[in-house]
Amino acid sequence: MIPYCEPPFQDLNSRDWSGNSITLRVVREDLNHPEVSGNKWWKLRDNLKEARRQGLDQIITFGGAFSNHVAATAAAAEIEGMKSIGVIRGEARLPYNKTLRKACEKGMVLHHVSRTEYRRKEEQEFLDSLLTQFGPSYIIPEGGTNRLAVNACQDWAAEMERSESFDYLCVAAGTGGTAAGLINGLSPAKRILVFPVVRPPEQMAGEIRKWITTPKPNWTVIHDYHFGGYAKWNDELIAFIQRIRLEYNIPLDRVYTAKLFFGVLDLIRKHYFPAGSRILIVHTGGLQGEP
Repeated sequence: MIPYCEPPFQDLNSRDWSGNSITLRVVREDLNHPEVSGNKWWKLRDNLKEARRQGLDQIITFGGAFSNHVAATAAAAEIEGMKSIGVIRGEARLPYNKTLRKACEKGMVLHHVSRTEYRRKEEQEFLDSLLTQFGPSYIIPEGGTNRLAVNACQDWAAEMERSESFDYLCVAAGTGGTAAGLINGLSPAKRILVFPVVRPPEQMAGEIRKWITTPKPNWTVIHDYHFGGYAKWNDELIAFIQRIRLEYNIPLDRVYTAKLFFGVLDLIRKHYFPAGSRILIVHTGGLQGEP
């Protein structure tokens, strides 16, 4: 079992929102493990157990060139003494970026496929071809999202609710699995705001609904802060990352967490939240994308 360090909660104090009694805190889940951090620790927890239960010592998973999940899976497999294969969307572009270099350093074999092939990642025929090529393996879907991962994130939500008082919980989303687990696990009195980092973000609500066990009206997808789509950013976002690091000593990555933080702070400035709201931002780790 990969060790887990209980994350701290950190206040974000600013005159920008103190006037309307907004309380803003961050759960620093990026500090729960040095390599398998944030939501990836939770999403991989039970999948690695299931691989062992099935007697398998090799993981196959999927992601793009900036995938937090790919990097975390490579690190987790190395810690567990397992082999890992990363099926990567798009042709190889050398030299590899920081994310893919990290995966290679952790022993992951990268298997690049065309974007057309990658779209078949859930088809059984395509999965069978990977098993034929690489041998017996436990397959984890893109982003780590499956029922085991969603259920683990549900456990995580219950832990946060026991540890901290809040009215709103804000989280970034790529595949929607983490958000769905948090929605499943939080009480109906909590409001959950989901910030997609992909385009078109309008599809995110449908992806989340696939994994919600009991329909709830207490969650909203915020569409306005994807900065052009997955792994897209601009100078404004980079400057924001640097400002948050300087003011609060919180590192953010360009793909997920910076967009989330930017969106939450912008909504506060626009008076989206009622006066007196207690807001909790979930820092989901994945700092290999940090500039």
